[in-house]
Parts: sequence; C-alpha cells; structure tokens
Amino acid sequence: MTITKQFTAVDLWIPMQGLWETEGESITFTGSDEMPSPSVAAQVPSDAVPIPLGVARSNVWFGSGTLKTTVTLPLSDNATYGRVLLGFRSWGSRFIAAGIGSIGREAYIIEEFNPGSPVRWQRLAGTGNVGNLKVERPESIEIGLEGQNVTVSVNGAMMLDCVLGQPLERGQIALLAYGGSPIKFGPVEVETRLPSAFVVMQFTSPFNELFEEVIQPVCDSVGIDAYRASDIYRPGVILQDIIEGLAESNVIVAEITPANANVFYELGYAHALNKPVILLAERGTALPFDVSGYRVIFYENAIKGKSSLEAELRRHLSNIFNG
Repeated sequence: MTITKQFTAVDLWIPMQGLWETEGESITFTGSDEMPSPSVAAQVPSDAVPIPLGVARSNVWFGSGTLKTTVTLPLSDNATYGRVLLGFRSWGSRFIAAGIGSIGREAYIIEEFNPGSPVRWQRLAGTGNVGNLKVERPESIEIGLEGQNVTVSVNGAMMLDCVLGQPLERGQIALLAYGGSPIKFGPVEVETRLPSAFVVMQFTSPFNELFEEVIQPVCDSVGIDAYRASDIYRPGVILQDIIEGLAESNVIVAEITPANANVFYELGYAHALNKPVILLAERGTALPFDVSGYRVIFYENAIKGKSSLEAELRRHLSNIFNG
C-alpha cells in the first residue's frame, strides 16, 4: 500500500473536558476541580468510581495509518488510564479507544464506544496485567488502523490485534484521560495512508486488463490505492492474504461476471464485515439470487463502454469516501 514516509506531530489540542496543560509537543491532563457533568459521566464504564475525566481533541482528521505517542500514568490509588480516540466526532458518535491502564486488571486495551448500544463501552481486545505498569514510566504506544484492522504495540512489542465488526467513520484524533492524578501524553505523531480498495476478481483475461486499464487508474485519480491478492508479494498462505486484504481495506470492488466460487467467497466475507462493496458485471450477466438485490455497475466489454464504467466507478467511490 502507498504510505507517507514520515510522521507528523499533532501540534494543536483543544480541551473539551477537564484541565489540560501543554508543554512543547506534550500535553498533560491535570485533573479537575469539578466532577464530570452527568452527560459526560454517563459515558464512562458503569463500574467507574466518580473521579475526573479529561478529553482533548486535535484538529487532525485520521482515517487510516499509524499513530504513535507515549503515555505516562501516575498509578495512584485510583484507577487511571490513557487512551487515544480514533474516529472521534462527539460523544454522540461511534469511536475506538486504545491505550494503557484500566479500571479493571488489563494493562493494554482496545474498546469501542457506541452511543446507540445498550452497553456503550465494549471491550474488543485486552491483555497484560495493570500491576506491571510502572509509576511515572513513559510507555511508547503505537496504534495502527488499516480499514477495520486495529493494532496496538507497546514499547515495540505487538500486544493487540483485532478486526472491527464494521468500518470506522473518519474522525479527529482525541485523547481520553481518566484518573485523579496527572496523566501525560508525549508528542502525538501521525503517519497517514491512502484509503485502499481491495479488488476481487478472476485472474484471467479480460479481467486483468479491466483492473489495469480501468479500476486501478480510476482509483488512483481519486486518491485510493487499489490492489489485488496477486499484488501481495510475500510468502505465506494466499487465503490469509485475502482475508487480511478484505479486513484492512476501506472498500471492496468485486467483478462478478463469471460464477467464480473464490470471488463469491470473498464477497460474502466482505458483506460479513459490513464493508462498502462496489459490484461490477458485464451487461447481460445473470446474477445469482443472493446478490441480485444489490446495486451493480453493469458495463459493456467494448471500447465504448470504458468511459461509462470509469465515470460510474468514480462516482461510487466519491460517494463512499466523501459522503
């Protein structure tokens, strides 16, 4: 996949809850003289004791890539944690929280906040014992987001890896601190990736030409990295590469003209992930019943059909990524 080659520091933070102090590129939650308002207090886990909560958001929008920072916890008598929020728009939106510290016993955790769910905070992955975190020791955190795949590394070691049940809406990076003593976040740096489209199709002519002459150039023109399983050059099991490609991409483009079992297997997996899918088929194709109800871009396999397919594909991609 195409990525930028350097990290950029987040240099603007706007406190939303609690008291925060900035020093250079670091920002510290210093607590609060007031308890959280009822609307904010309702967002923390139900077993939380009533201690201050802090939220600071940046002006950086983030949809795919890698974020790294350090988190220093005081580890006082109160439970404390520091989280990075991805996909954050407001307390009324769904977002992901990843970081260290816990009200329970886990040291490293990925959680999902969903305001529409009866259980607003849902643990997605966790490991480690919070008792092993050291007082006032900065922990280096690296969080990766590729499509629906979220990873967390701590001090260079991979600790958590999970696949979200549905795509995460692009949002602003924010910080969440919980505790009665100062919680420090070191410089927050971001490396962004282009959105990606995983293309599933039969690897024969004329579909290879369709990918090379239409799908890939159209995706390039709108800033999307299009690739197929055949483009993944590494040892391993091809099925695992396909599953990873489906999970880590932002959209799936599926050419379903031939009744290819592999293509329909991959299409079914994409639908199970609630992934945006764009279906392509040559005009006149008899669609299987299970996909006949979906919107399909039908194209003519002729020179005159190329421009129409390009325009339709570009429109669908723009609608997905630009709302």
